[in-house]
Amino acid sequence: MKSRARAVLAAACSIHFVHDGFSDILYVLLPIWASEFRLTFAQVGVIRTVYSGAMAAFQIPAGLLAERWGERRLLAAGTALTACGFIAAGMVGGFLSLLAVLLIAGLGSGVQHPLSSSLVSKAYETGPRRAALGTYNFSGDLGKVAVPASVAFAALVVGWRTASAAYGVIGLVAAVAILGVLARLDADIPGAVDDSRHKEPVTVQSGWGIRDLRGFQALTAIGMIDNATRTGFLTFLPFALIAKGSSVAGVGTALALLFAGGAAGKFACGLVAERLGVIRTVVLTEAATALGILALIPSPLPVALAILPLMGVALNGTSSVLYGTVADLVTADRRSRAYGLYYTTTIASSALAPSLYGLLGDAAGVTVTLVIVAAIVLTTIPLCLALRDSVAEPARA
Repeated sequence: MKSRARAVLAAACSIHFVHDGFSDILYVLLPIWASEFRLTFAQVGVIRTVYSGAMAAFQIPAGLLAERWGERRLLAAGTALTACGFIAAGMVGGFLSLLAVLLIAGLGSGVQHPLSSSLVSKAYETGPRRAALGTYNFSGDLGKVAVPASVAFAALVVGWRTASAAYGVIGLVAAVAILGVLARLDADIPGAVDDSRHKEPVTVQSGWGIRDLRGFQALTAIGMIDNATRTGFLTFLPFALIAKGSSVAGVGTALALLFAGGAAGKFACGLVAERLGVIRTVVLTEAATALGILALIPSPLPVALAILPLMGVALNGTSSVLYGTVADLVTADRRSRAYGLYYTTTIASSALAPSLYGLLGDAAGVTVTLVIVAAIVLTTIPLCLALRDSVAEPARA
């Protein structure tokens, strides 16, 4: 039983690696596209918004379709669609055609988060679920570390079009592989069979299976601000680094440093939350994110590069804590759709943020925009008070 759960976790981690690689090579490509297609900051923000918005739009449909068709087919199909979008991106000739193919790619990527999170949650129904989800999130950040840096260097050698298409081909291979692996595991993992033994007599407040509506709302609001902060910061980080004297390849290296810290943060924060509790961990990571952004703005390039790994721990670590807490607030039989609802709202926030911050960047500049991003992330701290009564916190030593 434990080995099968680990196998499901490994499969989910692999597909997360691939999808987060797709999502985050955009941050490397944005300055290249801005130069080649002569884009404003607002147009740069729209590119990120279209991809993330399409991904957000398909979260709930993916969760609902999974209840009828199963996770593995949707995961494979969505991965293949995303891969084809990035292959097509290597052939575009302008801003509008680029938006069209990224819209398709984003829709395909919408299947990954709710379905993989649901699979992992079921696999560890009676085990260390938050730690398992932390491992799952850690794998996504490995993709963030490896893929953007690789594509950045490949773009220097063979051009961004070939580099984008090549990673799309890798995504197609991954889609076929994940279909075969999950088919062998039979997709219905341990825990789903025994759900009836673990269900408690609860009053479901909605068709989404939400057991604690107030807690779910507070958790979702924190997730929305956290995601908006991340995409807003990452959209403008390459431009801030280039202004400090970095090259495109240097931006790829900087993102690798940031995401390396983020990978460690996602893995570690899931474990830390098991000991310190959700509330204390979220307050620490969000405060550290704001301080990191403010410290990076005036720093010269070498100092900024040194800050990025430490900042990555806080910037990306919060999500592991939040993802694991979703499962605590919903019933097991509706978990796929509840995760779909959570990811829809939080990713929609991250989709909208780059466009809004892009308009602000055109009006006030990159520095002012980053200061505002840092200020907004601190609004998650009072929201933690609303969440406090909904989660079980470990006693202080």
